[in-house]
Amino acid sequence: MSRKIENTGFTCIHCGKTVVALTNGSYRNHCPFCLYSLHVDESVGDRQSGCLGQMKPTKIELSSKKGYQIVHVCQSCNAVRKNKVAENTEMPDDFDVIIRLLG
Repeated sequence: MSRKIENTGFTCIHCGKTVVALTNGSYRNHCPFCLYSLHVDESVGDRQSGCLGQMKPTKIELSSKKGYQIVHVCQSCNAVRKNKVAENTEMPDDFDVIIRLLG
């Protein structure tokens, strides 16, 4: 699947807000307002997970290669995934929510 097809807007299943596609060359995989995601991948980008559980943001980590990442834990199966913080885009991730996860 191409990034153009993957980079679409959606309505967040957790908070209900409308989310637009990223404009910084990447693709959106979590809500910029509440930072929740969905467990849709087994491997990055494959969209092969049958779980579809809500991925709760639990903390922020700094990667020397990828920058700040949100650590998500699936509320259905406890899978752990990391996603880059969305910045420099039309709808960046909510900085206040990120700060709360750092604390």
